[in-house]
Amino acid sequence: MTNFGHESFETRNLDQTAGFSPGSQSSILRLGVLISGSGSNLQALIDAIESQELPGVEIALVVSNKADAYGLQRALKYKVPAIYLPWKRNVEAQFIAPPPRRHDVGAQFIAPPVGMAESESRLTALLHLFQVDLIVLAGWMRILSPAFLEQFPRRVINIHPALLPDDGTGSTYTTSDGTQIPVFRGLHAVQQALDAGVKVTGSSVHFVTPEVDAGPVICREELAITSSCNLRILFQGELRSSLVVILLGANLWHLHYILMQTLYSLV
Repeated sequence: MTNFGHESFETRNLDQTAGFSPGSQSSILRLGVLISGSGSNLQALIDAIESQELPGVEIALVVSNKADAYGLQRALKYKVPAIYLPWKRNVEAQFIAPPPRRHDVGAQFIAPPVGMAESESRLTALLHLFQVDLIVLAGWMRILSPAFLEQFPRRVINIHPALLPDDGTGSTYTTSDGTQIPVFRGLHAVQQALDAGVKVTGSSVHFVTPEVDAGPVICREELAITSSCNLRILFQGELRSSLVVILLGANLWHLHYILMQTLYSLV
């Protein structure tokens, strides 16, 4: 069962976004996908775009902090620009695929804001260079600093393999059948769900905030845990659950509307 986040994040004032309809050139939503591993969720996005399940959406850039991340190969297979960016100080970004030729894009120096690591400064420059509208953390295993997130207000979302409350905060979540379960955060959320013996877990897509796995929820998908589940089976189920969430094209366009409203508010 798919649930959407708190009503305060529903689409409002759609007249503000009246020129941003799916399929029109001006409405292309350019995604920057950050990965650290196999890129299964990246593949789901690619498949959805290729099959026109996500009209008006394109992946502008894939960035990995690991050179051997298989997700980079997935991106290259579909001719999506893919970059390995070592996640430490005083390093140069290594381009695996050249950026697309765009007449209106040029490299520029972007001074790193106070509190932002050099790696984050380089990532910021890349996201601006490739004109990314929305940043998707799809298995990204690095915590982004408040200084970085301030550069992209309400434009960074994460796919988390657990159920989060509507506002992202709190220690319990109420399932669709009224059961209260603990909120599992961090890298080992799937294992935590198994260890806790809960009957339901799932995946959530949420806005990224400085507090880890605690941003407002955009949408979520519940997943039942059966007696035969082990970590491998449950992890595979979580992946399928995540894919279902990602493939809800309406949610990406919901995000697009939110993004446009945010940009209008900054003008």
